[in-house]
Amino acid sequence: MTTAPRPRTSTRDPEELTRRLTAWLGARLPGAEAAGVTAPASNGMSSETLLFDIDHPRPPVASCALRLAADPAAYTVFPEYDMARQYRTLELVAGHTDVPVPRTLWLEEDPGPLGAPFLVMERVAGRVPPDVMPYTYEGSWLHAASDAEREHLEAATVGLLARLHDQLPASEAGFLALPGEGDALRRHVTAQRAYYAWVIDGLAPSPLIEAAFDRLERLWPREPGEPVLTWGDARIGNVVYDGFEPVAVLDWEMAALAPREVDLGWTIYLHRFFQDLTTGSGQRGLPGFLRRDRVEARYARLTGHTPRDMDFYTLYAALRHAIVMLRIAYRQAYFGEVAVPRDPDTLILHHGSLRAMVQGTYWEG
Repeated sequence: MTTAPRPRTSTRDPEELTRRLTAWLGARLPGAEAAGVTAPASNGMSSETLLFDIDHPRPPVASCALRLAADPAAYTVFPEYDMARQYRTLELVAGHTDVPVPRTLWLEEDPGPLGAPFLVMERVAGRVPPDVMPYTYEGSWLHAASDAEREHLEAATVGLLARLHDQLPASEAGFLALPGEGDALRRHVTAQRAYYAWVIDGLAPSPLIEAAFDRLERLWPREPGEPVLTWGDARIGNVVYDGFEPVAVLDWEMAALAPREVDLGWTIYLHRFFQDLTTGSGQRGLPGFLRRDRVEARYARLTGHTPRDMDFYTLYAALRHAIVMLRIAYRQAYFGEVAVPRDPDTLILHHGSLRAMVQGTYWEG
């Protein structure tokens, strides 16, 4: 996919983390130890995930997953990590919907024990469509599945979004409203502009990202609709599946009140991102899976809400993803893993598809 080395995902010492985690756990569950502490091979570059078992005669659960805010000294991907907000979101979704989320166990807001705040939840057994190598590549379990199995997974996943948006009253999620002026969509985009300004502070800006922001304004929806609780990082790589059935929805750090289409655009484009990488490498990928027209039609049948202005929302998803990728690339440069090219737009892996969206030609193909 790229000749650059895979970005490092942590600057922390695993043995030191294990020792400190055991000390913290023992204070809450006397005599307990954290056993078999590991980090998944696909550990993210924002919050880190640790997996461990509780060695205790009567543990509350046998296996846990710990989400640890990024080390603030490690050129973080996002400017802040509000673990209490994530924890509260998980509890809210569990209490108001039948969307499956892991059972929450502990929230630690004191950075002292592990160097940053963290939350602990029950680990849910299952499998996740991989990012590396992408699930669209030959050899992944999802690529090897039958058309009927992928159809079931797609339907069940779109159903997650439909139920989340329909079942959870927005009035219960006021803490997820973004600051600023205007409606929920304007605030969402304003927050992304602020994030982009933070990413390029003291560094070269991206003309492509700035052109995409300009294109958004020209495509701005006349009627954004009432906001709902959006998952934020709504993609199948953040779902644990038992077979082809969702059993846990993960990664709620980007949750916010926003129009429904913010989640739909992210789901559609993030799949297309992997599909474009796959066809670019000469493989066929999964061209019939999570197609934009199918996702939109299925969501409309489930909710009675016909998605609107999806050119805007898929462009917005590609733009948001580009800002994250630019930050990751600058992070790699910070650690000496890559050199910054003369054209910063080339640091964005999907710069070709984003440019086509800005030009209004992407969905023609």
